[in-house]
Amino acid sequence: MRRVINAVAVATVAALGLAGCGSDSGEQGGSTELDLLVPIYGDKTKPYWEDLVKAFEAKNSDISVKLETQSWDDIYTVLDTKIQNDKAPDILELDAAGPAYGADDLLYKADEIVSKQTMDDIVPSFIDSAKIDGQAYGVPTVASTRALFYNKDLFTKAGISAPPKTWDELLADAKKITATGGGVYGYGMPLGSEEAQAETSIFAYGAGATWEKDGKMTIDTPEANEALTFMKSMIDQKVTQPDPGATDRTPLLDVFIQGKIGMIQGLPPIVGQINEKNPNLKWAIAPSPTKDGSPSTLGVADYFVGFNKDEDKQDAIKKFLDFFYQKDNYVKFNDNEGFIPATKSGADAAAAKPELKTFIDALPDAKFYPATNPAWGATSGAFKSLVGQIQSKPVDDVLKQIQAKADEGS
Repeated sequence: MRRVINAVAVATVAALGLAGCGSDSGEQGGSTELDLLVPIYGDKTKPYWEDLVKAFEAKNSDISVKLETQSWDDIYTVLDTKIQNDKAPDILELDAAGPAYGADDLLYKADEIVSKQTMDDIVPSFIDSAKIDGQAYGVPTVASTRALFYNKDLFTKAGISAPPKTWDELLADAKKITATGGGVYGYGMPLGSEEAQAETSIFAYGAGATWEKDGKMTIDTPEANEALTFMKSMIDQKVTQPDPGATDRTPLLDVFIQGKIGMIQGLPPIVGQINEKNPNLKWAIAPSPTKDGSPSTLGVADYFVGFNKDEDKQDAIKKFLDFFYQKDNYVKFNDNEGFIPATKSGADAAAAKPELKTFIDALPDAKFYPATNPAWGATSGAFKSLVGQIQSKPVDDVLKQIQAKADEGS
């Protein structure tokens, strides 16, 4: 869920190559072989899929599944190479860049790769978030929102009684925490190349911004300007870690887990990381602060898609994905990875976990990236490479640069 590329652009380059794949029946000695490509979320990812494939094949002797796992850093390059060499996987799990391939008619529709029973169990908002021209091509696998993690000991030391709800409160609390000294920073702001678009979106959405309107990227707007101006004020007042523009999210989260940052935006899996790396840390979660305290946060989801290379494989794809979405299999997947289930039945199980409540409660007010727009890949890349410059350049100039890159990608 951490990266987005211009999947539609890649798909356009590869469209002619895929068109020639129809003669491959996928039959191996009377058995249908499915190629499955999935990203690695953590140490439990690969063992989970190995066990699931084994269990599925035991119940479906006429179908074999060839599993391939890739890191989030590598999966886009690997996928690009596969498509250009007519080797696209039959089933792919990816963020919204996966469903974006549907814009070039490379994918089955979502309701063609899972049963009606499975589709009816999925929360509609996650399907809707990645539709292209009203058509769903992706079936959500995991969902997540962002929330504010905060260090309770540092709050107590700084004399803060409750987490901030507005930007003004966030800045005031970050100042108090930073003032306690000892190399502690009030707020962790990762604007490096790993996921700057996420941190920026949290603040921009909290000011009422949107990155797309009528199919066009809308980056240089008054709402975005207000958000980045506030972010710059936090940097200028030295309540963040030094050099946010060169700081990636993953290492900065480790600093929070070590107890050296008062507040940081995080995902549900961070709960497991804290329990593993520093179980003595006293922490809590609150909704992301916004300009005026109104509820808003960033929502993200990953999806399964099925490449339409061979009609003979459609039933096999559906059988495998229905097997994955069986409640026990699906809940185990989300338990392993620490995300919020995208199904109604899975959400019932997640609701029993108090550490997920803030994330689940934020779902109705979550805003998503416009990741099925062909220009989002270039826009996301521009955020990653340029937004960190607000620490040394005027916000107006930075927004104009990102808008220009977004326009080039249209």
